[in-house]
Amino acid sequence: MRFADLKNDFVFRRIFANHPDILRGLLNDLLERQGERAIEVIEYLPSEQAPHVTGAKLSILDVKCRDRAGTTFVVEMQLIHVPGFVNRVVYNACKAYVAQLQRGEPYTKLADVVAVSICDFALWPDAEQDAQDLPRVPMLSRWNMTERSSGQNGLLQVQYAFLELPKLPRRWPETGAELWAWLFVHTPDFAEVPPELPPGPHRDAVELANEATFTQAEQEAYQRVMDEIQQARELVKLAADAEARAADAAARAADAAARGRQEGLARAILAVLAARGIAVDSETRARIEACTDAATLDRWIARAATAASAEDVVAPVA
Repeated sequence: MRFADLKNDFVFRRIFANHPDILRGLLNDLLERQGERAIEVIEYLPSEQAPHVTGAKLSILDVKCRDRAGTTFVVEMQLIHVPGFVNRVVYNACKAYVAQLQRGEPYTKLADVVAVSICDFALWPDAEQDAQDLPRVPMLSRWNMTERSSGQNGLLQVQYAFLELPKLPRRWPETGAELWAWLFVHTPDFAEVPPELPPGPHRDAVELANEATFTQAEQEAYQRVMDEIQQARELVKLAADAEARAADAAARAADAAARGRQEGLARAILAVLAARGIAVDSETRARIEACTDAATLDRWIARAATAASAEDVVAPVA
């Protein structure tokens, strides 16, 4: 058997846009909704995005959910294949919130929006968090606006959930969300449906990813999206490489400018001493010409105007 990649936009829609029970299981796990807060009813909403686009796509699946307590909210789902789209995720979620109202309708009709992003890269890498002495962001993180002093979660109208797949623990999953992450990462490597997967949405999703169940047209669509994702990654890499080259060139230009200024200061020191008729021995000349510290050279050029000897110019600060 061969199993398709659940992170592929086409495969994701094939499974989760056509099987609400599986999608409900995914969302309840990723949004940590249980009991009265568990999602019970899902209504698929028309998407503004075409089903096959590059890895830069924002919304892949939009649904309106109702939990067991009767609360309704909208979920915008996206697969993010390359970094750099956090601002667009925020923009898309806010646009989804305001787009619910027609002109003249009351604001009370607005339902909360949750943007769920499944990321095939680390948005907040542990190493970067550690370097900044900041808490590590977990694999599944939930975000909303809070009041800074009290921590009160009063503005929950637009929320965000990010599943960073590279942070998958190296052990058997212990939660439903971890099991979904494990499947998103490892399903393409399966030779069969893992026997340890219990009946339910996780196992159903894997069975639907069996490429033997794909038509020829679906196989072609799957491959086409794989190619688009790879192209998006290559474009991002090219842009990153170009940015790195530009930064390197700017650094080299800055270094050259600094060296030019330092050499100019050294020549100026020697010129002042020569104009005053003060001899400069070879050792002192070499020291002046080898100095690369601009502050030291500035101090020496000021001394050169009044020093009685070249040695006095380069003498240590008392």
